[in-house]
Amino acid sequence: MIKKGLSRLVIFFLYLVSLLPFWILYLLSDLLYLIIFYIVGYRRKVVQDNLRNSFPGKTVEELNTIERNFYKYFADLIVETVKMISISADEVRRRMIPTNPELVTKYYGQQKHLIGAVAHYGNWELAAHSFGLINEYKKVIVYKPLSNKSADSFYKQVRERFGSILVPMKATLRKLVELKNDLTFTVLVSDQTPVQHEAHYYTTFLNQPTAVFLGVEKIALMLDAAVVFCYVRRIKRGYYEYTLLPITTNSKQTSQYEITELHVRELEKMILNEPQYWLWSHRRWKFKPEDAFK
Repeated sequence: MIKKGLSRLVIFFLYLVSLLPFWILYLLSDLLYLIIFYIVGYRRKVVQDNLRNSFPGKTVEELNTIERNFYKYFADLIVETVKMISISADEVRRRMIPTNPELVTKYYGQQKHLIGAVAHYGNWELAAHSFGLINEYKKVIVYKPLSNKSADSFYKQVRERFGSILVPMKATLRKLVELKNDLTFTVLVSDQTPVQHEAHYYTTFLNQPTAVFLGVEKIALMLDAAVVFCYVRRIKRGYYEYTLLPITTNSKQTSQYEITELHVRELEKMILNEPQYWLWSHRRWKFKPEDAFK
């Protein structure tokens, strides 16, 4: 009971913070960066190891620059994510701009289900709001539920504010069967690490063997969907644009792991172009191919 009360108090506090204008939130972000980077040192070893292994050809100075820029952006991402609680639809449209929305209309006109592969890159929460504002499709966002039920319920409400349907990973197939009479635009985070017993496919990603989540390919094959990769670019502080890059229009005509390889390569290009906007604090390389035989 006490824990539930505390959760509600935190949620109410976050809602109040979300009402602040962006310029005040970014002042808080500047302070937050100093705390996270210099005082707390949040996951700095994880970030440093990930960067060093991903960019073996970069100098220490180059790696340090990426690290600092990542933490500066990470602080921005925290306050921007809080802002998602109360942000208006008009503000979403101004701050997350699709460069080729006509592609969605095209696939809808072709009566194709659509799968979107997204990543922990840029402000993916703002992108989720933007997807919700797409009119043609019924939008499904696949997510991993939080362990705290109150926090998970709140998180779900925030993400569903503009019409998206949040579905836990384990319930994805059941939900899509339920929606079989509707054309769906299903969005999956493609750069998460699969659990070890489901790590059936490895590829070279950022110069190291990497277990890849196969959910995008599995659902695409089930629906014979068109698949796109969401390429995000940060324009300036608080403003982004995204381009939907076609991966395939006929999933069932692809070879095994072809869809997976294609969206992984697009993610790699995006990260290499501006690495500071990827979530380097994520423990992405938890195990290696040889771990499967242990």
